[in-house]
Amino acid sequence: MDLKKVPDEEKVNLCRKYFLGGFALLPFLWFINVVWFFREAFIRPSFTEQSKIKSYVIKSAIGLLVWFAGLTTWILIFQTYRASWGEIGDRISFVIPLGVA
Repeated sequence: MDLKKVPDEEKVNLCRKYFLGGFALLPFLWFINVVWFFREAFIRPSFTEQSKIKSYVIKSAIGLLVWFAGLTTWILIFQTYRASWGEIGDRISFVIPLGVA
């Protein structure tokens, strides 16, 4: 998609949709929002809708960082303590490793 061909009002609408879509447990939409609209929000010369796009890009970046931190924390906890959780750890595992290191 070429954002140069899209009117500014439609860019704000699209940026808002991607921001709200990220709350549906789709943090990849926040990543796309930051990548696509970073130039529009921070590099392009000022235009009337720029402040709205900038706020959505910043909020998307914050949401992406929070999601990434939470996912990383869960992975570290799960990988470290799964064996000590016994049956519950085995039930929530997709692949059950043999033995304990």
